[in-house]
Amino acid sequence: MNPATTRERALGTYVLPGGVTDSRAAIGQAHAAERIGLTTLWISERLGFRDLGVVAGAIGQATTTVRIGSAVTPFQTRHPVVLASLASTLQSLTRGRFLLGLGRGGSWLTGLGVVPTAPAELVIDMASVLRRLWAGQTVTYHGPAGHYPAMRLQALPQVVPPPLLMAALGPRSLRLAGQHFDGVILPAFLTPHAVEQMAGTVRDAAAAAHRDPRDVRVYATVITITSPTPDDLDILAGRAVTYLQPPVHGERILHLNGWDLAPLTRLRAHPLIAGLGDTLADQAYSPKDLAQVGQLIPQHWLTSSTAAGSPSFCAERLSEYLEAGADELILHGTPPDRLEPAVTAYRHWTTSHAPPRQSPPAQ
Repeated sequence: MNPATTRERALGTYVLPGGVTDSRAAIGQAHAAERIGLTTLWISERLGFRDLGVVAGAIGQATTTVRIGSAVTPFQTRHPVVLASLASTLQSLTRGRFLLGLGRGGSWLTGLGVVPTAPAELVIDMASVLRRLWAGQTVTYHGPAGHYPAMRLQALPQVVPPPLLMAALGPRSLRLAGQHFDGVILPAFLTPHAVEQMAGTVRDAAAAAHRDPRDVRVYATVITITSPTPDDLDILAGRAVTYLQPPVHGERILHLNGWDLAPLTRLRAHPLIAGLGDTLADQAYSPKDLAQVGQLIPQHWLTSSTAAGSPSFCAERLSEYLEAGADELILHGTPPDRLEPAVTAYRHWTTSHAPPRQSPPAQ
């Protein structure tokens, strides 16, 4: 039995998904998410309009029960003390509802004066440094994360430190998450079978590090669209382009899903994509702009790696991801106020497919 089958399994969602740049929309989306019973609100930090501290602080005060997590913010963009302080302050402000999800970055960080992609040593060291700072220690550090003679938080709130999560796709990152973090965040456009493989890698790494695999929570991102219109499906295909276009990242998704490389080669040769050079597609275009490029993606890729269809189809597909080993799903691609049909159908699905309650033994 998967560890996820014996623990809380839940649904969360992003606030300000896609190209939404008006941060005020996060408040209404947070209210909607809490009203329909979602477990976690996630923030994908984007410099300029989705600052993690500001958005998380605002929705933390607009809600009372839903957890709030970053999915994700890069390791490299903040001084370790500033990052530790941000997380501990949010944990205090939300009364223990915050989760800190970190990512290794990418080419979009070029020009900020930081290493674009965090090496494994930096990832390991930062996890240790953050935990030591949250424990009230003075930390002297010289390594890939920088040179700091004496770091210390001036005071600590009376709350437990937030869970420390890591975004991962490749095998080495998955193992790092299992060895050093409280959870792993998996990207979108993975099939349930791929999620099962990845969850196994994470939990095997945790066990090899003498940790309880059940203590490492697996969060899988699933594009979820209930009763999609033709326009929704175009945007879905365009969003897939942004996940598959980046070198290495796209190949890893194909390998995990068992997909052929030829369509990806054709996609990257499309004039809109080929002309980007090293620029990521989602930095130059919206998913709707990429709908034409998305027509090069085989339809079965999209149907097997997303939950897009009737509410009952979405419910069944979400349950497949959870049965594959995910502890929680991050529903992506639809704002929270449009997720109620899928969430309601999922609850009905879990009720109708719950194992029968066993009778107590005869006396």
